[in-house]
Formats: sequence, C-alpha cells, structure tokens
Amino acid sequence: MRKPLVAGNWKMNGSRENAESLIAGIKEGLGVNAAVEAAICPPFVYLSEVGSRLSGSGIALGAQNVSQHGNGAYTGEISTSMLLDVGCKYVISGHSERRALYGEADSLVAEKVVAINAAGLKPILCVGELLKERESGKTEEVVARQLDVLLNSAEGLAALQNTVIAYEPVWAIGTGMTATPEQAQDVHAFIRQRIAAKDTALAQKVRILYGGSVKGNNASELFAKADIDGGLIGGASLQVEEFLAICRAVK
Repeated sequence: MRKPLVAGNWKMNGSRENAESLIAGIKEGLGVNAAVEAAICPPFVYLSEVGSRLSGSGIALGAQNVSQHGNGAYTGEISTSMLLDVGCKYVISGHSERRALYGEADSLVAEKVVAINAAGLKPILCVGELLKERESGKTEEVVARQLDVLLNSAEGLAALQNTVIAYEPVWAIGTGMTATPEQAQDVHAFIRQRIAAKDTALAQKVRILYGGSVKGNNASELFAKADIDGGLIGGASLQVEEFLAICRAVK
C-alpha cells in the first residue's frame, strides 16, 4: 500500500514571519492525519527554522535542490550533509524550473538523485513535458528520456528504490491550466509501466505525485486516480487553507 504524500514547494517565496504563520496554521489544521504524509520544502535560508517548527509534528522537511558534490570549493552550493544536518528528509531534483532556467540536464539531475539517495535522503525526482512537446505528441518520449537516464544504470536504479517521482506537465505550472485527471493518470500509468519493465516490485511501491496547479477544488478528482499518489504543490502550499484542503483530499 502506497501512503500518499503531499509536498509543498515554496519556491523563492516567503519571509520568517510568513513561514511562522504558515507552519503554525498547517500544523494546527492537519493534526495527526494517518492517511497522508505531508512535507514542506522552504527556501534554503529558512530550512533550519522551519525544521525546528515542524519538530514533533510528523510533517517532513524537504529542500528544493542540492549539489551533486559532497563538499569543496563550490560557492553558493549546498551539500547533502548540510541538509541532513538541519533535519531534511526529502530533496527535490530536476524541477522544471531548474531544468529550464538553470540548464540542468537529465544527466545532472540523475547525478543529484544518486547523491541524495547515497546520503540517506529521499529524492523527489521531477519529470514532465513542455506544451510544445505535448502538442507534438512527445509526452511519453520526453518522460521516458528523463526516467531512462536512471533506469539504465545500476546506481540509478538503486537510487530509484528510495525515490518519489513527481510528474509535472510544465505547461500546467503557474499558468492556471491543469491536466485533466485522465491526462495525468495516463502519464502516471506510463511512468509506472516504464519502471515495471526494469523492476516490477519497484513499480508497485514507488509513489508518483502530480505537480501541475493542484488546488483544493481539483485535488480529490486527481488523487482518486489509481496511479496518482499525492501532489507536489507550488503556489497553493503558500496558503494554509488551500494546502490543508489538498491534504484532506487524499482518501
């Protein structure tokens, strides 16, 4: 049985004051909810403080990115050991914004996933297609390419044993557009089938999240689909009631 996960990605948003009120509201509203695992991924500078406020709540702490290097002369980078030191459990790798804005290639994303797993953290691997790729019928080709760089190596396949996958149709992030539940389910099923071709047991246990403009009013329909195991939530995770509504939508 796959326990659903709802992870809030705050991106480059927030302040200390805002983080305090958000966490307080989420903790109070979520309480002890055995049906869903929740995680919060704030900006790096707030990780330690948010982690302290989450202590004892059962809500996990996650980071939005990490270096593939363990340590050294990499100005501005953050290592896996640093994330462990502040209490992180999850680390996002390959978010569409990292791929598009900062040129992170599939090979680099895979390298980070392997490093995250080797450190004892849980990777959240993001995959997904651009609008032009969907319109030209290349969704499965793009997603397969992003997965195969891990599936086709022994260390990548080993890392996937501990990885959460997030399907994020890039055309539905921050645009107000959302893939229909059927469109999302089709891609989630494709991902699971792609993994099953390499490892059937892994395909059954891996959690696959949907990450494209999930809101309180569409979460239930999305999460009802057989292969959608929760959500990677962007803008709605910055609003207490919206994030709580999404968590409560999990059945």
